[in-house]
Amino acid sequence: MIPMTLAELASVVDGEVDGDPTLTVLGPAFVDSRAPVEDGLFVAVAGEHVDGHEFAVSAVEGGAAAVLGSRRTGAPTVVVTDPVMALGRLARHVVDETRPTVIALTGSQGKTGTKDYLAHVLEGFGATVATAGNLNNEIGVPLTALRSTAHTTYLVVEMGARGIGHIRYLCDVAPPHVAAVINVGTAHLSEFGSREAVAEAKGEIVESLPESGVAVLNADDDLTAAMTRRTAAARVLTFGAQGDVAWRGVELDDLGRPSFELGYDGAWWPVRLTQLGAHQVANATAAAALAIAAGLPGDVAADRLSGAAPASRWRMEVHERSDGLLVVNDAYNANPASMAAAIDALVAIGDRRGRRTVAVLGEMLELGPTATEAHREVGRLVAEAGVDLLVTVGPVAGGIADGATSVPDWSGTALPTAGRDEALAAVRENVAAADVVLVKASRGAALEHIADGLLDDGRHERRPTPC
Repeated sequence: MIPMTLAELASVVDGEVDGDPTLTVLGPAFVDSRAPVEDGLFVAVAGEHVDGHEFAVSAVEGGAAAVLGSRRTGAPTVVVTDPVMALGRLARHVVDETRPTVIALTGSQGKTGTKDYLAHVLEGFGATVATAGNLNNEIGVPLTALRSTAHTTYLVVEMGARGIGHIRYLCDVAPPHVAAVINVGTAHLSEFGSREAVAEAKGEIVESLPESGVAVLNADDDLTAAMTRRTAAARVLTFGAQGDVAWRGVELDDLGRPSFELGYDGAWWPVRLTQLGAHQVANATAAAALAIAAGLPGDVAADRLSGAAPASRWRMEVHERSDGLLVVNDAYNANPASMAAAIDALVAIGDRRGRRTVAVLGEMLELGPTATEAHREVGRLVAEAGVDLLVTVGPVAGGIADGATSVPDWSGTALPTAGRDEALAAVRENVAAADVVLVKASRGAALEHIADGLLDDGRHERRPTPC
């Protein structure tokens, strides 16, 4: 964030200063009082269960310079009508002042992986600020933008939506020069009702582009490819198996890590990824397309992708226990498409390393009326892929077990469990050192506790991931 006095902050957000107007905020904005930022701005949000104003004093005592809130707090505060809207206005001001190249992306799945790859590529060319984790809403996007300084060259912003108009608002906060729609899937159908409605919302990011901008679209996704018509002037660059930026010759090593050739404008360059799963190829290619759209050379983008390490936790993390058990922790999020990709990766590791495969799967959230059938379909995929042992966690995920056992020629075993503790006990009793275990569910299921419990079960120690 650029240094601003409370008087300057109040002028930008149309607020009033309660305290010393000459007090200067030097650090970024934040919303978690438990992790105060030195000289930063604590944004007091009144939520459904917690009111941030009650923690304003402790945030300042912890090192923050001041507070942005809707009432006096007993600490230096810029008082506004709506702190979240004021946060957005402040972020737009900082973006306008620092003038980085803003690269925005959205999609139903893969956007965080793509964002992480892109940030790694760009960091080789200039100071880069990128969304941390999946802070992609009306609070997270401004928080990301406010990390920009006068030295920031690239601002990479992941954008999510829970309804029509959300992404349009986020693009007002951080107007993109390059924008991508990674895909339109079935995640968040409980909010939108159909893929077409999801596409309507996601496509707002394309409509936000200026004439000098570039829209990066998935050529292999029907609803995404059709968004070409939603920009009247911006250039369109596609990615995918048949896109302007494409891949060919995908091969997986014994940990399921892909190697392939990345192509653009008649040239092809080798890429070897460190993250496992064939689905990473699409994420990496999307990142390359965004980098190329931002003006970077394709060959250098390919080289940078090969050196990209995982940047977000619990996304296809591979750990090896001291006795040899492999645990793939993909507990950060889940939807039908990412479940299918993770199952494919699990089976690929099992095949190449001669290991028995175990899938520990929990609930996929926000699927609306399709939830029951979606869980059963994942179960059918488990059985058709030949997974040896399926452990489901929780009553809704029991539908995955139902789907698996409905496949008549599946030779595997399904163990439905009521919750995490029962699931961990069941897995501990049924795995051996020569197995590979996938742990995956939506964030709300918190299945990382199962992965950690397997790795730290008192009898064994974890050791570095094998290469």
